[in-house]
Amino acid sequence: MKLYATHFSPFARTARVVHREKQLGDRVEEIMAVTRKPDSPYYKINPSGRVPYLARDDGAAIEGSQPVCYFLDHLDGAPVFDTPPGEAGLEHRRLEEIARSLTDGVSVWVRELGRAPEDRSEAIIEHERQRMNRLADFWDNEIDHQVMRGSLNMPQLTLACGLLLEQWYPGLTWREGRPRLAAWADVYAARPSFVETRPHDQLVP
Repeated sequence: MKLYATHFSPFARTARVVHREKQLGDRVEEIMAVTRKPDSPYYKINPSGRVPYLARDDGAAIEGSQPVCYFLDHLDGAPVFDTPPGEAGLEHRRLEEIARSLTDGVSVWVRELGRAPEDRSEAIIEHERQRMNRLADFWDNEIDHQVMRGSLNMPQLTLACGLLLEQWYPGLTWREGRPRLAAWADVYAARPSFVETRPHDQLVP
């Protein structure tokens, strides 16, 4: 099966990390798609143009980080990223959603910075900068929560991929004044599955 991703999408990175954490190897081929370009051949494969996108061997396809990660996690019959039942599961989902909010916002910010200077919206950049600051403050206070300190799970993975967008654009500067959050993110940045999916180039100098 084929996993379509891009180097700059934090959501595609979550799927690429799960691919490695689950040691799926050659069962899943990663293909870097060309998105946000007119007439990209990728649009014939996935009309929405989004990543990650998993083309299964049976002809079916799955789009989006949450369902793709779920499928990859269950592919070997021994899932490790499932949300626990009951109240613990609600807490996982609560934190994953807040992590997703940070990742959504910073992704918009970095994507806007990737445009030509004359095409950028300073209003969007400032809105996302402020949102990132609010959420980074939240996470610096919340990062010792047991969900964020246990075995690798989807709340952790989602937050780490959002924060580590700084590898694409160092100007995000969320680390200043947030030592606990910075130390937490550094652990994930050094994890082999994150090292292997680290970008080779910066999107914005």
